[in-house]
Amino acid sequence: MTQFKIGDEVFGGRTGALAQYVCAKADRGVALKPPGVSFEEAGSIAVAATTALQGLRDHGRLQAGQKVLINGASGGVGTFAVQIAKAMGAEVTGVCSTRNVDLVKSLGADHVIDYTKEDFTKGDQRYDVLFDNIQNHSFSERRRALTPNGVCLNVGLGGSGWHEDSWLHLVRSFITPLMSKFTSQKFKFFIAELNHNDLAYLADLMQAGKMKPVIDHTYNSLSESPQALAYLEEGHARGKVVLAVE
Repeated sequence: MTQFKIGDEVFGGRTGALAQYVCAKADRGVALKPPGVSFEEAGSIAVAATTALQGLRDHGRLQAGQKVLINGASGGVGTFAVQIAKAMGAEVTGVCSTRNVDLVKSLGADHVIDYTKEDFTKGDQRYDVLFDNIQNHSFSERRRALTPNGVCLNVGLGGSGWHEDSWLHLVRSFITPLMSKFTSQKFKFFIAELNHNDLAYLADLMQAGKMKPVIDHTYNSLSESPQALAYLEEGHARGKVVLAVE
């Protein structure tokens, strides 16, 4: 380990960590925290923002000028996806509920669809990349929203942890990529892999003012972990929920 020294302020991620101390691999889960970014903000970045970045860049092959739709644009991954897609030069459409329309607009989305009033799969617009955090539409419905060579990215299990619809999301995540082998449109399921270079890239985006974490609520003690997880599992968090360790 050569890129860090004692006293450096860093951020990163580790599977299953709610703790005062954590051991992380220097080449995978840690990067220098940008000056001016709080530890609470930095702590919300790693898995969610890396998922958005690797999905759009590596699996969606998003290019400047292309049209991308982010279903679930106000959630933990979605808020980062909107900002990263804009930084990549894409035309961004976000899908969210009525109460989150202004938030998604403030993140830079060019267009916002209120799903309580409009179904994006029934509109006339077609998208090069569909970044789907929610997976609440069928294979054929999502195909209708894609360009002839478009890519749909199945992200996670629908946003709020394991619940009564998770089996359906799980089936869609794994089955739709197999079904898309017979179409020009592609459906992909992926799991983000933390690495130093992508965390450093995300740090640069924050330093340049192109990405800012959205924090719904901060809990201020490890003893509040049950409340934090219960709130998260309700599925209505705007952006991230943070646990600040005393």
